[in-house]
Amino acid sequence: MCEKVVGRNEPCPCGSGKKYKKCCESKETISVEEVQAEELERILQNFYDEYPHRKDVPAYLELVNSWKARLNGQLQEEMIEAIVLDEFFFHHRTDIWQSYLHKQQKKQLRPSVQRVLSQWQQPRVFIGQVVDVDENYLTVDMILDGEQIRLRRESDKPVPVGVHLYCFILPDGSGIENQYLAISSLIFFPADHGQVFEQIASQFKEEPSKTKEQFFKDHAVECWEKLAANGYEGEEFSNFEVGVITHFMDFLDEHERQSEKLLDLVEDYLVEQQPNARKDVAIAAGAVRFGNDFGYFDLLEMTVKEMAEWFGVSPSSMNKYYKEMMAYAGKE
Repeated sequence: MCEKVVGRNEPCPCGSGKKYKKCCESKETISVEEVQAEELERILQNFYDEYPHRKDVPAYLELVNSWKARLNGQLQEEMIEAIVLDEFFFHHRTDIWQSYLHKQQKKQLRPSVQRVLSQWQQPRVFIGQVVDVDENYLTVDMILDGEQIRLRRESDKPVPVGVHLYCFILPDGSGIENQYLAISSLIFFPADHGQVFEQIASQFKEEPSKTKEQFFKDHAVECWEKLAANGYEGEEFSNFEVGVITHFMDFLDEHERQSEKLLDLVEDYLVEQQPNARKDVAIAAGAVRFGNDFGYFDLLEMTVKEMAEWFGVSPSSMNKYYKEMMAYAGKE
């Protein structure tokens, strides 16, 4: 069936109410969905740019200070402030968010955006485990009851199946059931902390009278205390992955080399491939040899044996991960 051509004087299919010639005709390469997504993103960003207002800052700071006292320096202050800002808006002072939405709905927005805003009255917190990843969405299971959602990806950075994440969510505007976007900071947790989320889920079962949202509101700071007690400090990588990166950077520093491009590649390789090495240093050695052979930094005149000896691993161990890096980067 042929696709219907929209006349220049017909209503624009994006739902703005304007004629096509005065709306999306000049944006033929941009889909209606992209235009809507940009408008929704702008509404979200403007909220964080404008709020909290001065009169609400003392209440926000009071909540921040109560969290800082509980966490006792175990998380960076900037991270605590960001987490508490969302708690303040979406658990403690929902009137601020809802008042902002009401003001937005009074504006001349396209009907499709108005419909989405009507579904945005109550953001909710979601703590879940990633069970599948595709090009545009993460499939995530809620830790408390197994509720499954599809969460829009925020970047092309690889996300491994099995990690946990935290954010406040809203319907993504697609109209498809169970598809959401993260309104707040999307925080991923290395696999080291899986037991903490099991503890939180067990605690929820002991309080059957509470809804998921009420449970998360009542135990918000306690959840972060459990993570901090388990060694979480805001890092994106597991202890093993941190070890790889540390050994890798130590070598480059000592030999006065640097390569942000190679570091990004190593980080993506660790997250996406989840290499199963007995020693983190073997992966670091393989990454350095890969970088040296493929021009990621100024050439080092070292033999394979000398490089392996610097890391204290065998050449065969180093070469295993060298080959894995080659395959991952498409250099074979």
